[in-house]
Amino acid sequence: MPTLFNKKNRLKLVPLTLVLLMVSCYPVERNCKDFKTGKFKFEHEIDGIKKTTFLERNDSIQIETFEGKTDTASIRWVNDCEYILQKLHPKNMAEKKALNMKILTTTKNTYTFEFGMVGVAQKQKGTVTKLD
Repeated sequence: MPTLFNKKNRLKLVPLTLVLLMVSCYPVERNCKDFKTGKFKFEHEIDGIKKTTFLERNDSIQIETFEGKTDTASIRWVNDCEYILQKLHPKNMAEKKALNMKILTTTKNTYTFEFGMVGVAQKQKGTVTKLD
């Protein structure tokens, strides 16, 4: 009975293993400073419907517009790739909780990030596109 790891198959796995090692060691691009300020859009799904939030951010304030409603939050940068977002005019208890935002990867005009309430392990991910 042939096995997956017999001598012949092991020799075939060596090149594949080398390729996987090389690809996994490739550094992830993170030019977070490019996304500290500017105008952005964040597309996401709510109940299967694509929605768009527009963001305008400077060093200390982020203005969000979603479905015609505008909200403002303060930003406290922890490091170049991570910041804490706190709504300035929360409408309920959930909005009073700060969000931890962490940029994971960047490209020329997008970044992938994870976010969640400060102190809560559950995180979500999204991608933001820079408009300017």
